[in-house]
Amino acid sequence: MFTPHHPSGINDRVVAKVVERRGRLHAFESLNPATTALVVLDLMAASMERDKATVRIVPTVNKLAGRVRAAGGVVAWVTVQPGDTIDPIMVAIVGHERARTFHEQAQPDSPLSKLWPELDVADGDVHAVKLGASAFFPGKSDLHEQLYARSIDTLLIAGTVTNVCCDSSARDAVELGYRVVMVSDAMAGHAFGLHEATLATFYRIFGDVRPSDDVIRLIGESRS
Repeated sequence: MFTPHHPSGINDRVVAKVVERRGRLHAFESLNPATTALVVLDLMAASMERDKATVRIVPTVNKLAGRVRAAGGVVAWVTVQPGDTIDPIMVAIVGHERARTFHEQAQPDSPLSKLWPELDVADGDVHAVKLGASAFFPGKSDLHEQLYARSIDTLLIAGTVTNVCCDSSARDAVELGYRVVMVSDAMAGHAFGLHEATLATFYRIFGDVRPSDDVIRLIGESRS
């Protein structure tokens, strides 16, 4: 069987195994914009200033947001909000100084906790906060309830970082019954191949991975 090259650059051997198993490149070959939400994770000032490479995805996120809205879909902006005290488990993982920095920068009264000003946020967009890595873990965010009330069944995942909050949110959303697409060029991940490894794993067993041009094409096809 001929195995097409994946447009997001996923390893050809992984793609070959997936295509052999299901007979096609993508899990979801169409989408209904009216029941689709673009979920943008953690593009706050703190994240952008900590990793300037993340700024490069902003034009792609903005373009996607505009197309999703214009087609009747939902755009959801998710930020993180810490608890009252620094999490001792986080201290054990990243050290006290970094845990303290994360905690302080995410406080609601900190300007670093606000969405990056270059993002195209519109009236009517959904806003949610999460208390941990995942925006869909029960009890940690009301995003699922907000999207459920709008009859959303398909998610486009964007934001930062690919291999932590994007991955955690995407996998939990799958468990809740959503069709989930990780938008490969609308996310930023850590170095050492972690962005790529996350996309390959998600594509293989959890959902779909597409670049933004593919997603925009699907939106256009749905309206033709």
